[in-house]
Amino acid sequence: MNKNIFTFSGGRHDLLQTLYFCFSDAELDMNGMASDHNTSSQEEYLPHYLQKEDPFASKLSREADIIAGFYLTVIGILSTLGNGYVIFMSSKRKKKLRPAEIMTVNLAVCDLGISVVGKPFSIISFFSHRWVFGWMGCRWYGWAGFFFGCGSLITMTAVSLDRYLKICHLSYGTWLKRHHAFICLAIIWAYATFWATVPFAGVGSYAPEPFGTSCTLDWWLAQASVAGQAFILSILFFCLLFPTAVIVFSYVKIILKVKSSTKEVAHYDTRIQNSHILEMKLTKVAMLICAGFLIAWIPYAVVSVWSAFGQPDSVPIQFSVVPTLLAKSAAMYNPIIYQVIDCKFACCQSGGLKTLQKKSSLKKSRMYTISAHRDSTAMNETQLEV
Repeated sequence: MNKNIFTFSGGRHDLLQTLYFCFSDAELDMNGMASDHNTSSQEEYLPHYLQKEDPFASKLSREADIIAGFYLTVIGILSTLGNGYVIFMSSKRKKKLRPAEIMTVNLAVCDLGISVVGKPFSIISFFSHRWVFGWMGCRWYGWAGFFFGCGSLITMTAVSLDRYLKICHLSYGTWLKRHHAFICLAIIWAYATFWATVPFAGVGSYAPEPFGTSCTLDWWLAQASVAGQAFILSILFFCLLFPTAVIVFSYVKIILKVKSSTKEVAHYDTRIQNSHILEMKLTKVAMLICAGFLIAWIPYAVVSVWSAFGQPDSVPIQFSVVPTLLAKSAAMYNPIIYQVIDCKFACCQSGGLKTLQKKSSLKKSRMYTISAHRDSTAMNETQLEV
């Protein structure tokens, strides 16, 4: 085998590349064969980042990179300002936050984290027309993106379960307190840390995207070995399919429960009705956030699964960048959703408050009139009532 394969420009060895070819050579030597006809399809496949002399050179036109750079800059600014505002406003009433609201703040922290820690790397690289941070920067960027992305999805899973218990199983929902929410946060961060760090243990890796100016989980390992397939399948199940299934199950059950109990709530007193309205507000926020997140990430997940188990070279490079940019916009949606729901809720509350105030004022007026009637004449009573 040509020794030049082991070197990038500048003559530096790459560990991932070396391991890949060492395993391939060992298998060929054991079988005593080198022909393409006798090699499995897994051994024949060579990932895109090993095919090129420089895996970090942009495969897009300079104009496309500049447009993508401006797009991510706008997304990054709006996401940072929006999520920062949510965190700041929540900190003012941190002692009054409900468990679901604490989870929502955690989601804002995840979105702010990827905006501050991750997006500057990709923005600079798009404007530079290449990834400029090398393999160490690539692995760091891939880890940060996976860590905060996984944290966001698991947080939304926890929120959906909280909403499900609060609305569908009141006996369980009543004992969910603030300290349970903080325990849940610890589990979420531990879960995200574990799955994001597993690739550094030699099970998987992070690698450049096919277009060269961003990095992600090395989905192409599934094309190289059975161990790679097992790793990718584990990631897909525990960090995508299972959480998504829990979210869908929870909100389907909530929708069915709300439809069947709407008339029942109308017979309860005002305090219970107001509590129900607030719980439904939190549920609507959670549902919209989950919907926005999944809409943004599902196209990227589809392309990633195709890269792992299909024919990755059949995906045009210009097409592969679109799901990536769409996924990176997910952090911007949530503050917008908060504001829309809060404004709508505030308007409803304002209208309800005015009605209550009017009824309360009328009741006080009538009481005062009755009292005055006892101590005064009919003329005085008329004047007081006016």
